[in-house]
Amino acid sequence: MTQTIGEILPNAARRFGPRTALQIEGRAFNFQELEDLSNRIANGLVARGVQPGHQVMLYGPNCWEWLVAYYGIAKTGAVINPINVMLTPEEVRYIVEDSGARAVVASAEKGGPLLDMKGLGNLSEVILWGEKIPAGVTSFTDFLREGSRNFDVVPRDPGDLAAICYTSGTTGRPKGAMQSQRSVIGVAVGTVLMAARGPQDRVINSLPLAHVYGSCAFNASMMAGSMLIVVPRFNEVAVMSAIAEHGATLMDGVPTVYYYLLSHPDFDKYDLSSLTRCWVGGQTLPVAKSVEFTERTGCPVHEVWGMTELSGATSANPVVGPNKLGTIGIPYPGNAMRVVDIDDATKELRPGERGELMFRGPLVMMGYYGNEQGTKEAIEPDGWLHTGDIATMDHDGYFTIVDRKKDMILTAGFNVYPAELERVLCMHPAVALAAVGGIADEAKGELAKAYVLLRPEVNLRREDLIAFCRQHLAAYKVPRSIQFVSEVPMTSSGKLMRRLLKDIDDGTR
Repeated sequence: MTQTIGEILPNAARRFGPRTALQIEGRAFNFQELEDLSNRIANGLVARGVQPGHQVMLYGPNCWEWLVAYYGIAKTGAVINPINVMLTPEEVRYIVEDSGARAVVASAEKGGPLLDMKGLGNLSEVILWGEKIPAGVTSFTDFLREGSRNFDVVPRDPGDLAAICYTSGTTGRPKGAMQSQRSVIGVAVGTVLMAARGPQDRVINSLPLAHVYGSCAFNASMMAGSMLIVVPRFNEVAVMSAIAEHGATLMDGVPTVYYYLLSHPDFDKYDLSSLTRCWVGGQTLPVAKSVEFTERTGCPVHEVWGMTELSGATSANPVVGPNKLGTIGIPYPGNAMRVVDIDDATKELRPGERGELMFRGPLVMMGYYGNEQGTKEAIEPDGWLHTGDIATMDHDGYFTIVDRKKDMILTAGFNVYPAELERVLCMHPAVALAAVGGIADEAKGELAKAYVLLRPEVNLRREDLIAFCRQHLAAYKVPRSIQFVSEVPMTSSGKLMRRLLKDIDDGTR
């Protein structure tokens, strides 16, 4: 039985050895090869002084080296600290100091600027992969060439710290969510079960491997014996070509993946018939887009939900069971969710009532690293985690996300939720993607403004789109302004960054 990250590849190699585990950029690796390569990295790290409990940062783009390093670090008993590839050296410096990292394993491009940080806090080693490694720097390639292919995984307890993943920092400095071995393995197992993943599957993934959705997806693939097909960076043609070439049976993605695929002019020219089910998480995908994707491909879309504080995806519409479009399904086995009053977390609400979504179970983080106050604010004494999401629950126990608590727009005393407006905007056949943010208004405090990306070669008047919204929304919810854009701000994982919409605002009212 697999109980820790370090055990994932050894167990997979024993069960699936010669089967293809990974396809990336024209290269294929079987399970035994990944096991051997990660053992060589583990030996190299131990030789450089990495010990159980040390924190090791992993910083680079999607590539086979990243994945091998992830499992190599885990095998030493060290704590993995995967870093968003979009972070600047200044932002990484903060995490190095805050986390107490002992070593950094990185691509030459990303890790090179960090070399002068050696000696900062506990940082003593920077190991780089790539072709242009500065002289005198520890080389990942040397680990692969010189390290033994045999390594005894350092035993860890399921309750031990496995990873520290930093949140995006929307309310100030990012916080390091401490994930236990139990929680990381739990989300992977739950993902296998809820999506019915197995050795027969070929899973297409363009998510950043460092993102928690990416990590639960690739860990699930390794544990289930599926073939993981990694697209290094999302591109519509790259994803559709990979699905057709490899006969992918399952796709993981955030809503923007579906937005951009559906709006691509050649979407219907690609053979996507091998897909049997798709997963979408990170943010809510409007029902209209799920329906359109299924109508055009024959493949159902299952919405999932999760958080960094929960190690990844933790609720889903199961493949074996009702798939309720627009909902995030039910919690993974062994966990619980409920909706409570926004101002009183002890007051559980009835089905259909809107409140804050709470989560409890073995997937809840151990706390925020070095941040006792933040931990107390996030986790109640009885173990319930504040998610910050506004949600409802139906009579079948399926949950629906209304919006993020922090994104709510207050218009003349009425609560307006951007995600609800975005769902309606995306129902219009001319709209490829929509993001909604608040703008200041002297009379009403705030008003909703929509930033809309149209489908290629389509024209639409603002007045017509506002009229469309009036057919589906209460008057106070209708966006008071619409700005047509060519792109909207997103995270590296493809999530909308509503707080940055002000940066592209052209003043249209």
